[in-house]
Amino acid sequence: MNPLFEPIIDGILADGYGIMDNFLTPDEIIALARRLHDRRAMGQFRAAGIGNQNVVVENAIRGDEILWLDEATTISAELTFLQRIHEFVDYVNQTCYLGLRDYEFHYAVYPTGTFYKRHLDQFRSDSRRKLSVICYLNTDWQETDGGQLALYLPNLDKTGERQITIAPLGGRLVCFESARLEHEVLPATRERLSVTGWLKTA
Repeated sequence: MNPLFEPIIDGILADGYGIMDNFLTPDEIIALARRLHDRRAMGQFRAAGIGNQNVVVENAIRGDEILWLDEATTISAELTFLQRIHEFVDYVNQTCYLGLRDYEFHYAVYPTGTFYKRHLDQFRSDSRRKLSVICYLNTDWQETDGGQLALYLPNLDKTGERQITIAPLGGRLVCFESARLEHEVLPATRERLSVTGWLKTA
């Protein structure tokens, strides 16, 4: 087991979310971002939808473009990322006993000015998504670039909630409980890149 994952687990147990910087190396970030751009240039991306019927909503709720990862067609940089996710799943199962058995990931591109309004990641008709995972592929991201992930955390005294924002720094991994924490993606002044997905039970 990789003890580097322990801060993520500590954060999830304490607040419902955890952060790990340097989940990807600078070279891995560049390789994945290049692969994302190549596949987008080939027309493989599509507008993202909402719900388990994946209904496209004409940018009213979300404006990102996505491409699902398929291990059968991945290159080495993508396989490296997915192998690290395998290690993380093993660690979570051995420390938190969540019974994770599967995952799904996609590239996500938010063009300048686009967003994703506040929502939960778990479908009403499908409770398999347990943990949401976002790994950012942005380089030289500045605070003025925007594009933060906003998480809405319930107060401990149950008298409301508090909002925190997390910058989409390259190599940073954010993990949170899919059924518990509502969240949104704030607009950015430049293109925002990530690999996003969910760790699921059987």
